[in-house]
Amino acid sequence: VQLQASGGGLVQPGGSLRLSCTSPDSNLAYYHIGWFRQAPGKEREKLSCITMSNNGPGSTYYFADSVKGRFAISRDTVQNTVILQMNSLKPEDTAVYYCAANFRSCFTRYDHWGQGTLVTVSS
Repeated sequence: VQLQASGGGLVQPGGSLRLSCTSPDSNLAYYHIGWFRQAPGKEREKLSCITMSNNGPGSTYYFADSVKGRFAISRDTVQNTVILQMNSLKPEDTAVYYCAANFRSCFTRYDHWGQGTLVTVSS
């Protein structure tokens, strides 16, 4: 499955961005989709995951305390997109953001990765 992450850019502290994860060749409803980020000089960080859609949007999980209450993951099955809405952005949110997919679980290794989209939070 090919994944494409988009929506990154430059935003001021306190601002918002909406990241999208799409696929040109697969129905994302059949996958668990996770969002990760990697800041310069730091390890990749798991942020959030939404489970595959079983006649519903899927269950959501948030793994990083630093984004709880500010970031929200959701699924648009019509647009075949998984969204990461990021609010109240801080300079420490600056990173390359990736979406990833697997068939098994939100809590195991991800097999398919997008190319990443850069988010820069700066005044």
